[in-house]
Amino acid sequence: MISLTLSGLHERVGQELGISDWVTIDQERINTFAACTGDHQWIHVDIERARRESPYHGPVAHGYLTLALVAPLSMQIGTVPKDAAAGLNYGLDKVRFLAPVSPGARVRLRVVLAGVEPREGGQVMMKTQNTLEIEGSAKPALIAEMLALLIPATGGDRR
Repeated sequence: MISLTLSGLHERVGQELGISDWVTIDQERINTFAACTGDHQWIHVDIERARRESPYHGPVAHGYLTLALVAPLSMQIGTVPKDAAAGLNYGLDKVRFLAPVSPGARVRLRVVLAGVEPREGGQVMMKTQNTLEIEGSAKPALIAEMLALLIPATGGDRR
């Protein structure tokens, strides 16, 4: 895990912040995501039909399931500075789903600090470039530019 501070972020722009552990995307996780979101499209949850009709010859994880992994894997890496009270998801500037993730595949997140912008009250807008890699694949599952609003632990406006 890295050790970042709000005041030292600008020095790390353009640098890799870290790589997460591998996470297995199994069919149970895909089915649970479908149940949570109501997205029961056959290409994700109907194994037999996906084997017959899918261009991938089997089911694949939802793109939004893979995107949902970015935040917790980023936290695992330690991208929120130690002197921040919170790192709030502010949104995404760009997301591209580049390769399907099949059940049983393992993925991990690689994070690069793309930019920092000071805000009022000592807050900082942090932009990271996130690449969700698939083990054994030349193409990543996705790339996403993520924005996080960092709130300082002391002295910041907490409204």
